[in-house]
Amino acid sequence: MILITFNVNVTSSEDIERLERITKICNGIGQMVQPSVFECLLEPTMLENIKTILEKTINSKTDTVRFYYLGNRWRKRKEHIGKNVMYDPEGPLIV
Repeated sequence: MILITFNVNVTSSEDIERLERITKICNGIGQMVQPSVFECLLEPTMLENIKTILEKTINSKTDTVRFYYLGNRWRKRKEHIGKNVMYDPEGPLIV
């Protein structure tokens, strides 16, 4: 389990487009739990691919992407308070 967080400096329409691209990339690989925060279950090769894609997408002078590694025992490292139900990426998928 990896937590991906990002911050994009938004001062122009170009910055907004970049923020939307980064959000779309992360939405494709994980669950948004807060704006700019995604929980992702990724194999090592997929993680490296995503890092490469994000590195090419961000503005390295103004933007930040962080990866927090929760590991295989992530369930014990995660706690939730509030209205939204916790997302279980290994649970049943209902379409």
